[in-house]
Amino acid sequence: GVSSWGKTQAKQTSEGLQYLFGNISQLIEKGLSTDVSAMISHKEWGAEAVGCSTHLTTPVDVLIIHHVPGLECHDQTGCSQRLCKLQDHHVHSNGGCDVAYNFLVGDDGRVYEGVGWNVQGMHTQGYNNISLGFAFFGTKEGHSPSPDALLTMKGLISSAVQKGHLASKYIQPLLVKSENCLVPQQKASLKKACPSIVPRSVWGAREAYCPRMNLPAKYAIIIHTAGRTCNVSEECRLLARDIQSLQVDRFKLCDIGYNFLVGQDGLLYEGVGWNTQGSRTPGYNDIALGIAFMGTFTGSPPNAAALEAAQALIQCAVVKGYLAPDYLLVGHSDVTSTLSPGQALYNIISTWPHFKH
Repeated sequence: GVSSWGKTQAKQTSEGLQYLFGNISQLIEKGLSTDVSAMISHKEWGAEAVGCSTHLTTPVDVLIIHHVPGLECHDQTGCSQRLCKLQDHHVHSNGGCDVAYNFLVGDDGRVYEGVGWNVQGMHTQGYNNISLGFAFFGTKEGHSPSPDALLTMKGLISSAVQKGHLASKYIQPLLVKSENCLVPQQKASLKKACPSIVPRSVWGAREAYCPRMNLPAKYAIIIHTAGRTCNVSEECRLLARDIQSLQVDRFKLCDIGYNFLVGQDGLLYEGVGWNTQGSRTPGYNDIALGIAFMGTFTGSPPNAAALEAAQALIQCAVVKGYLAPDYLLVGHSDVTSTLSPGQALYNIISTWPHFKH
């Protein structure tokens, strides 16, 4: 299940982790490596004899770091007990073949072996075969992992790169995932709240009328607007207005051409919205949600906040029934002749769930 620790907590943690792991490459150059050989093996923490055997082809390009609330522990005995509980939950409640992560890091600064380097974990749907999943034993709400845990995680990542398990130019598409498997679940919290969307009235859209959508949409199409980008909300609102004016006045479209726009301020902007067709993907407009990142992303991708916002929007669309559960995710260039969404952004979305080349 997805944890309910506040959005802000998740955001702070992910920003903190981003800062932390942004410097990994420098650490690797400096040759920093904590001694990850001092790893607590399956046997040492008392794992049940279970086995996952789906081979993971390394080096993988993606790293996903989870945080598991409710697992707080400060020494090897406590962490081992918690891990046995977690394994039991993953195997008996979730139908897994073992604990879901490749490795876990305790607040005691120790690394605990999950399924290890060469076996696929079951930590993140859509990513298991192309990523390593590491997890922090969760701390209390509002607390970051301990300094020891953070240092050990750095060491574990640099060791993964040095030993050839993780590509040196790895990406982290999802910064912090969390699950509350050991905390009582409220059924309602499973439906993830949708991200807030800046309505048309707030960014100053002109009125316009376009044809209706055929819902639920079957495709999510990722686009870039191919112009300037925006990092603060004031700029993003202005940019949305400029894009609408250009597309209506010069290209004679019935409205701004996208269902939603994504700013590098981490916010989502309502384009034509859920129920109205966009007009940027001929042949698909009535059956596809067009999600446009504001800017040009051929050389470098959008920032983490923008990428997370877009993923949250897609999940929300499925939960609310605007997007079919078996939707296909494609890049703009997959369905029409264009450079959009830019190679750097394309490389990232090609690792997202439901992507179809």
